[in-house]
Amino acid sequence: MAATTTTNIGGCGDDGGSGGGEDRVMAAAQQILRSLNNTNKEVQDDMRLIFSSFDNRLSNITRLIDGGNGQENVSVTRFAAAEKVILRWDSSTSDSGSNHHRQSWEDNPDEVAEFFAAIDEILELVEDSSIRNDDELMDRAENVIQLAMARLEEEFRHVLIRNTVPLDAERLYGSIRRVSLSFASNEGEIDDEFASFGEVDNDGSGSGCFHERGASLGDVMSVDLINPDAVVDLKEIADRMIRSSYEKECVQVYCNVRRDCLDECLVILGVEKLSIEEVQRIEWRSLDEKIKKWINAVKIAVRVLLTGENKLCELIFTGSESSREVCFNETAKGCLTQLLNFGEAVAIGKRSSEKLFRILDMCDALADVMPDLEMMIDEFLCTEAKGVLAMLGEAAKGTFVEFENNVKSEISKKPMANGEIHPLTRYVMNYVKLLVDYSETLNNLLEGDEIESDGLLSDDIQRLQLEDMSAIGYRLLLLISALEKNLEEKSRLYDDGGLQYVFLMNNNLYIVQKVKDSDLRKLLGDPWIRKRRGQIRQYSTLYLRASWSKVLSCLKDEGIGSSSNNASKLALKERFKNFNACFEELYRVQTAWRVSDSQLREELRISISEKVLPAYRSFMGRFGSQLDSGRHAGKYIKYTPDDLEGYLSDLFEGSPNVLHPRRKSS
Repeated sequence: MAATTTTNIGGCGDDGGSGGGEDRVMAAAQQILRSLNNTNKEVQDDMRLIFSSFDNRLSNITRLIDGGNGQENVSVTRFAAAEKVILRWDSSTSDSGSNHHRQSWEDNPDEVAEFFAAIDEILELVEDSSIRNDDELMDRAENVIQLAMARLEEEFRHVLIRNTVPLDAERLYGSIRRVSLSFASNEGEIDDEFASFGEVDNDGSGSGCFHERGASLGDVMSVDLINPDAVVDLKEIADRMIRSSYEKECVQVYCNVRRDCLDECLVILGVEKLSIEEVQRIEWRSLDEKIKKWINAVKIAVRVLLTGENKLCELIFTGSESSREVCFNETAKGCLTQLLNFGEAVAIGKRSSEKLFRILDMCDALADVMPDLEMMIDEFLCTEAKGVLAMLGEAAKGTFVEFENNVKSEISKKPMANGEIHPLTRYVMNYVKLLVDYSETLNNLLEGDEIESDGLLSDDIQRLQLEDMSAIGYRLLLLISALEKNLEEKSRLYDDGGLQYVFLMNNNLYIVQKVKDSDLRKLLGDPWIRKRRGQIRQYSTLYLRASWSKVLSCLKDEGIGSSSNNASKLALKERFKNFNACFEELYRVQTAWRVSDSQLREELRISISEKVLPAYRSFMGRFGSQLDSGRHAGKYIKYTPDDLEGYLSDLFEGSPNVLHPRRKSS
């Protein structure tokens, strides 16, 4: 709108030159307006508007002509000029020569500025009572404001939609760090509850299913949800709609448009709109993928989308705190409710051990963003979020307890071939090793729970400073103790006593190595590891006794004479024959047994050699000469001590062999 200036009509006669012509124009204009005093008010207003459109100085004529009514007439003129500008933007009243309503808002910045100024002019006139005593003018003001607000509402919607910046999901996902933890398959009979948790090959090529630890945003991301240049226009529109008491309409448009945008963002992030019933019908493999997307979406939605939305509301609705709060909460509500509904559906779904890590990831993700939510959203939504977080926590806790019970009660009855590591052992220890990564979360969930040890802890472990152990440390101690007890029961499935102890050595060493080489060591402590190593040594001793006592008994002096000189050759032959038969049978059987750990395998071979070879050498030294001179001595003394040592190196490889004596008969 053109600025109003004051013209010194009284001094026009003093001007010379070109100034005289201007004075005569002003005088003529005054004369015309005075002649219109007897016409109706509308004609007078139109003429004033015409004059003011030629020269802004003419807008002051009314003050000189009307004397005491000058201010009122100035207001009328200002109103008429502003009204005309607004009507040009109204599609229902624009004539064929005016096409503002068909033009792009962004393409006409000067006209838009004029439109804003016209609205401000009318609002100012209405607010300062300049035209309030004129009922006709007030009606016109109400109508023109309504028209202006309709246009602003339309443009507010269009500017929001046209300037929405599409979500760059690849950029956001590129900022996410992942920690991959893994389980792989292992053959062997085991309850369905413990299926396919094993180890990954060292080169990473082994087949397995990977558990990706909950991702985290590498850096706090900041994205533009709306083109920054458009934010200024949106603020200008919002300010005038709020000032004109059209706050409700403005807020409604904003919420509708931005709510749809956030819903679209969730679609881009891979979050589907599913009911609780639909979520619970999804099979686990598909649900696992959806949970991973949900975890990422929660972090991006709160840290990027809702944080950005909150800032956007602050920029646009600076003139009304209530509008800002309503817009943000109503916009965020749909997005957040969709995410929370999915979390609730998972929390109340069927529990199984394979879900625990995903549920813990969900707990961590939601707990991580709760401080941000508490700062942004209203109390109702915040309470809803806390409720879902509590439900996820209970689900995780319940799933962990169920896993504990499953470990105690797993009752597969088929013994592992060759005494190898049981799938239950692999499953539980890989599971427990991963649980340590969630120690903080699990400590918070399990803190204060009273749980009985059920006799799982021996006296010496109880003497450890259990009171200093964390809640998760104590529960994992009980869990591993339950596993050990279960393995002892499974060892009794073997008929061969020696194989029982090979099975226990294999499994207990596996447990110890998993503890020693992970953060479990910090939870359980070195005394626990030392005790388990001592237990393995004890199993080794019991193995030697169970497997090799019969062989060693063949090398004793009892029953073959009082001295080496008068030993019965018949008894000696029988002894060597029995020794050969026992050794060959042990060789055939125990080459098929498998000791997985190379160091334990070698230690067992050395222990056997230290028991068998000295006894065999001594027996050979005392009695071998009595058979060497006889016929068919090689039939009885089939092996030298070196032969036996070589054969012992074949044990525990998992491939059954048959002895082929290297010593030739004489």
